Amino acid sequence: MSVTVFIQGRNGVTRWHPSKRWLLLPILLVAAGTGLYQQNADRFAAQQTKVDENQKLREQQKQQVLDLKKATETQLSALVAHVARMQANVTRLEALGQQVAENNLLEDQFDFTADVGVGGLSEIGAGVELNQLLDDMSQLASRIDNNNVQLALLETVSTNLHIDKERYISGRPIVKGWLSSPYGLRNDPFNGRRTMHKGIDFAGKEGGDVIATAAGVVTWSGNMLGYGGLVEIDHGNGLRTRYGHNKSMSVNVGDVVAKGDKIASMGSTGRSTGPHVHYEVLRNGQQIDPRKFVYRKAS
Repeated sequence: MSVTVFIQGRNGVTRWHPSKRWLLLPILLVAAGTGLYQQNADRFAAQQTKVDENQKLREQQKQQVLDLKKATETQLSALVAHVARMQANVTRLEALGQQVAENNLLEDQFDFTADVGVGGLSEIGAGVELNQLLDDMSQLASRIDNNNVQLALLETVSTNLHIDKERYISGRPIVKGWLSSPYGLRNDPFNGRRTMHKGIDFAGKEGGDVIATAAGVVTWSGNMLGYGGLVEIDHGNGLRTRYGHNKSMSVNVGDVVAKGDKIASMGSTGRSTGPHVHYEVLRNGQQIDPRKFVYRKAS
């Protein structure tokens, strides 16, 4: 390879022989070093940029972990407090169930006092272990399931006992008034003939309350020939009661009434000579003497 170098001097151009090209070596080395330095500087800058980006990313990830930890601790504390409230509510529910069982003389059949292991924390949200919390929640769920079963059975038994007491027919069908005509043969007030009176009459003031003598379902509420405004209640076991000559009715067919509920207002509708309630008790569709129901003690 031949290299010829020309140098501009004062007197024009001076030509150097190719064998003198070694004189250019320092210049070439400087140029090459400068290029290599620039390349290394660029590469270092790029690597530094990546390092900075990675560090920034790690800082962001660290902050996200810290935020997640804080949020988790907050949620865990709230969950612990919620479980504690649930435990307190279940404890009160168990106490109520036990009281209901005792009131109905059923404490030997329903046990709400069974000892169920319950975890506790001296300070809510502090030193909470997830396994302990999960164990508490599992035990709480078992208590709730057990109580639900027992309470459902207790409600059924208690309701049946209550219904048996409530549908026990007793007492008078009025709040204020007096017996004006008994059950049995009497002179008809309209024609004077001897006829069978199939109920008991209770006289009083017009508009006075007429009440159910036992719990049941209303099967008639409206006018019926001879009775005027009539309410009839089915109490089950083939027993029904009738309340006649009402001025107005307070119940409708299909209503469930409790013992002592107001069902009508006293009047003198139908075949009547004055404000009173014609009260009947029917067994299997036949009127029977209501006196034993009126004067017997409540169950």
